[in-house]
Amino acid sequence: MLKSTKALCIGLLLAASTAAANEMVGEWVDLSYSYSQETIYWPTAAGFELRVESKGPTDAGYWYEANSFRSAEHGGTHIDAPVHFAKGGNSVDEVPLQRLIGPGAVVDVAAQALADADYQATVADLQRWEETHGALPAGAIVLLRTGYGRHWPDAERYLGTAERGAAAVAKLRFPGLHPDAAQWLATERAINAVGIDTASIDFGQSKLFETHRILAARGIPVFENVANLGRLPPRGAHIVALPMKIEGGSGAPVRIVGLLPTR
Repeated sequence: MLKSTKALCIGLLLAASTAAANEMVGEWVDLSYSYSQETIYWPTAAGFELRVESKGPTDAGYWYEANSFRSAEHGGTHIDAPVHFAKGGNSVDEVPLQRLIGPGAVVDVAAQALADADYQATVADLQRWEETHGALPAGAIVLLRTGYGRHWPDAERYLGTAERGAAAVAKLRFPGLHPDAAQWLATERAINAVGIDTASIDFGQSKLFETHRILAARGIPVFENVANLGRLPPRGAHIVALPMKIEGGSGAPVRIVGLLPTR
């Protein structure tokens, strides 16, 4: 009796694992930019630096490479943890894993954003998406496609200025998510996270970063400088966004990928 019960349990586990593996079959899309000297950072942040420590054959005859790197938390494809704008919020290492994985909902506002660098995606934009594609799924990772990914890594076109330093911040011009829309997502829908293909979820001319603050207060992480959103369907992709686990970090580089739905 015990042997048959054990065999049944093993059979169920194998069936479950096979089903899970089958669900993960499909085309994966990389939604992250590589880190290099071209990586775009906020004008006041230091850029990415890779230093070669070892590269070549060793005395023992085998090849060996090792590097060190330096980077600000908030640059390239990265996560804003809630603590970035909410005192006592989760740091990067504290963000629950379930918030980093979920069904993707790509809201395309490229037509408006490419015509107006100060455009902020609205509640109406989100509601129009739902009218066409159905209600945002529970646990959704909402990804705003502004079309600005086409400008990467041209800082002047992507940020509105290629200048560096504090004075350059006032010259930033790129679209974002309106605070009212952030409030609607945070309170009217059960989403896991929000992402955007610009340098900030707040539009470039923001002074108070209200969208950041609204989402952070609700524990909702933000992904910025997301790549290749044009390769995802409006609905049906599965998103996985795993950041470097920096203890106490307010942000970190993140590798985001999307699994396209099978046809």
